[in-house]
Amino acid sequence: MIRVGVIGFGYWGPNLVRNFQENPETELVAISDTCVERLSAAKRRYPAVRVAADYREMLLDHAIDAVAIATPVSTHFQIAMEALRAGKHVLVEKPMATTSKQALSLIQEAERQSLVLMVDHTFVYTGAVRKIRELTAGGKLGEIYYYDSMRVNLGLFQRDVDVIWDLAVHDLAIMDYVLPSIPCAIAATGMNHVAGSHENIAYITAFFEGSLIAHISVNWLSPVKLRRTLIGGSKQMIVYDDMEPSEKVKIYDKGITLNGSPEALYKMLIGYRVGDVSAPQLDLAEGLQTEVRHFAQCIERGEQPITDGYAGLRVVRILEAATRSMKRRGELVEFAVQEHECEPVHCSRAEAELSGSSH
Repeated sequence: MIRVGVIGFGYWGPNLVRNFQENPETELVAISDTCVERLSAAKRRYPAVRVAADYREMLLDHAIDAVAIATPVSTHFQIAMEALRAGKHVLVEKPMATTSKQALSLIQEAERQSLVLMVDHTFVYTGAVRKIRELTAGGKLGEIYYYDSMRVNLGLFQRDVDVIWDLAVHDLAIMDYVLPSIPCAIAATGMNHVAGSHENIAYITAFFEGSLIAHISVNWLSPVKLRRTLIGGSKQMIVYDDMEPSEKVKIYDKGITLNGSPEALYKMLIGYRVGDVSAPQLDLAEGLQTEVRHFAQCIERGEQPITDGYAGLRVVRILEAATRSMKRRGELVEFAVQEHECEPVHCSRAEAELSGSSH
């Protein structure tokens, strides 16, 4: 039984608390928050769980094996570093830090201490995204041409981050998991429409080696809530709509075929293939439930999580590049990826176990 404390009981913390409480492999023993009202609410709902205003109390408790951090982004690095140095396994909310330098420091500390460092990229653990990963990794789509995503809604405006760090981080984490390669350059534009606040609308374009391109649109000022991603390949295409209640992933047997030799392109001899549409069966378990179970199993076995520190680092690198580009009105920002730092882990054993988790 992994004994867990949750730091932060605001927006996301209650979801973590509920899942750690319900998971048979973990025991929720402590909750920390600086807000007295939130602590009182936590104590009423979980009377057997210890509550404290100072998170350092649980870091000093040798009976606690791991902590989950759900605090403002600006505090992630300090709290996670203190937890690792106190010998605790760490699950930290996205994004894991505000700079790639901080993210790399957390990775190095976790490795020195032989501790599990996992980033809360929740969508990666949903049945829909895991199915998309299965399709892309298995070559069902053929050569992947593009990744096009829209994540928009009205609010919530964040105090400490802009819309890219708040919303685009989800799509970047999904993109990191399902695409076969890592971006080499980023361009981003955005605008702020509220005085004294951060950018509330933004567009990110990610360039890869070869012909793959990705585009992400995020917005806090949309009259409707949309969560839709299109992935186009040479063989098949995917539409992923997270707002759909049941058929979140649809596979389209549509595309183009080139007739004849390359010279035929000049004669516009392009055929259009229109085939069937299918909706694969998905694991309907809550993504966070699957993630919490994976976190506990990685601690028990001493394994690297699917969304480990390196996955978090790759996302933070892109967020940094997008921020620099946006401040320069869309200037292209290229960055070198260190192979030993940023190679996707994607443990086949862990993925196989997640795929079978609903059975």
